[in-house]
Amino acid sequence: MGKFIISKRTNVDYQFNLKAGNGQVILTSQGYSSKSGCENGIESVRINSKDDSKFERKTSSNEKSYFNLKAGNGQIIGTSQMYESENGMENGIESVKNNAPIASVEDETQG
Repeated sequence: MGKFIISKRTNVDYQFNLKAGNGQVILTSQGYSSKSGCENGIESVRINSKDDSKFERKTSSNEKSYFNLKAGNGQIIGTSQMYESENGMENGIESVKNNAPIASVEDETQG
């Protein structure tokens, strides 16, 4: 089963990564100024990952495939890693669809 990991960036913004069951990061969020904003972002991923039209498939300048997951308002809520092939990217999208709705949340910011 996948999990969301909440962490802090060096600039003190919060972010989350969605990891697949094998521990691989499949989606990384933007930075959030508050933990509650970050938690809202996770809920947005849970909701929007069920809708294929919310996945924006892209190609980088070095010809690698990646995707963004967008919220209902069009804002990017998560970006994937770079994939060597379109097929790899599609597998990543399927992994987000399968993992996000049921993923647990682990908060690494609590000490």
